[in-house]
Amino acid sequence: MPRSSIRSSIVALRARIPDDAFTAGVLGTEREGSGVVINADGLVLTIGYLITEADEIWLTRHDGRVVPAHPLAYDQETGFGLVKALGRLDLPAMPLGSSAEVGVGDRITFADGAGRFVEGAIVARQEFAGYWEYLLEEAIFTAPAHPSWGGAAVVGEDGRLIGIGSLRLEMMEDGETSGINMSVPIDLLKPILDDLVRRGRTPAPPRPWLGAYSAERNGTVVVLSVAEGGPAEEAGLRQGDVIAELRDKEVHGLADFYRTLWSSGPAGIEVPLRVVRDGRENWVRIRSADRDALLRHGPNAPRN
Repeated sequence: MPRSSIRSSIVALRARIPDDAFTAGVLGTEREGSGVVINADGLVLTIGYLITEADEIWLTRHDGRVVPAHPLAYDQETGFGLVKALGRLDLPAMPLGSSAEVGVGDRITFADGAGRFVEGAIVARQEFAGYWEYLLEEAIFTAPAHPSWGGAAVVGEDGRLIGIGSLRLEMMEDGETSGINMSVPIDLLKPILDDLVRRGRTPAPPRPWLGAYSAERNGTVVVLSVAEGGPAEEAGLRQGDVIAELRDKEVHGLADFYRTLWSSGPAGIEVPLRVVRDGRENWVRIRSADRDALLRHGPNAPRN
């Protein structure tokens, strides 16, 4: 597919977030990235962290015309965000592909709203556990890395959208380090898109959230930090704590920790953790929360 056809469906995105927003300290108050037009009515798909708690969003077309927009939805489970243009974008929608039909070695085009293209390939399809209580069963990893990945389009050889850029990571191979991108597969959007557009969220009950930023080290889960004002901080969880057990179940890695946490009950449930701190075992009981309830929501975003 010609680059011009791909470029015409991608916009640059700029968001402003209030200084007192819950995510302002971590993600900043000025965020920039990209979005992909997915229908003729000005619906734009992006990565959710760009628009979380935004009170102003501006979309810039490939010809430089700027259109205001508002955040429509942010799905915590997938990481997708939706934006609705408040004026006419007059841009063609990029057709959705099937991320299930692409595999390692397939060629892709990674394109952002500023007109930068990276021609590459899928280098892995595997589980990804993020430190912010996030898990994808089968993320898409591509190389080489795009310099502006957030919300950018991962396009298959047929010109269809197969993923949305989320992160830049480092891959070690033959003693050398190179950059790769992690993207969210487009197939995760299809079953939830209607609910996100109509209600701003899916009907699934919110998962319990602790506000513990953690990493996996040699199969153990170590707390890197805790969200200010979040449940983990209030319960006394600390940086350096090793999470060894959750409700009488040993924790074997970050993905296992998340699955056990989310299967333990709805948001608001008390979560007992056995942690190792300075060589000693302690029990910490955390009253989990609905992460979404702590966030600001714009006046135009549906919340019912």
